[in-house]
Amino acid sequence: MGREYAVYEKFREDYPVLRDQPVWAAFELLLQSCRSGGKILVCGNGGSASDSEHIVGELMKGFLLKRELPDEEKEKFRNLEGGETLSGRLQQGIPAISLNSYTSLMTAVGNDTSFDMIFAQQVYAYGQKGDVLIAITTSGNSANIVEGAKTAKVKGMKVLGITGEKESVLSKYCDICFRMPSAETYRVQEYTLPLYHTLCAMLEEAVFG
Repeated sequence: MGREYAVYEKFREDYPVLRDQPVWAAFELLLQSCRSGGKILVCGNGGSASDSEHIVGELMKGFLLKRELPDEEKEKFRNLEGGETLSGRLQQGIPAISLNSYTSLMTAVGNDTSFDMIFAQQVYAYGQKGDVLIAITTSGNSANIVEGAKTAKVKGMKVLGITGEKESVLSKYCDICFRMPSAETYRVQEYTLPLYHTLCAMLEEAVFG
């Protein structure tokens, strides 16, 4: 147990209303996926779609750490023109995809089949056993998120849900479900931000620290 535990404890200290959320269990689930070569898929609607892209932004490049390439990786670039500069600018990443980022694909799926299928289609195509789906819906009942979660389970993936406080349809398909202590959409979103920042920082420490 390294510095990631200090990040976890700081979160519990700073956000006592969230201290009983299953943060450590979610961290272990995500870390196991990372260490086994898995990737993280993320999806949400509206403000949660922005959270989806935000999470991926923190995972795919340096968040709190620089994440320089190891020397053996830099060596592979050495014989390229400008390779030393290129390898010096690259950062190590945790493979993650925001399923909200593909406008043409989402609108094609929505138009050709159903808007409820915009995430399920991507999960089916991208998803593999060992991957994790982070599914964000403040109500817990958004049909397109639920269909994505169902598909993830069929693909052998783990599902990490983030919802409001009420029991929801999504929770039935989650391995871990964060139920933020509010039924107000904006408040759930406010709690969600420090939650995923903490998970991203913990993962970064464990993988690159």
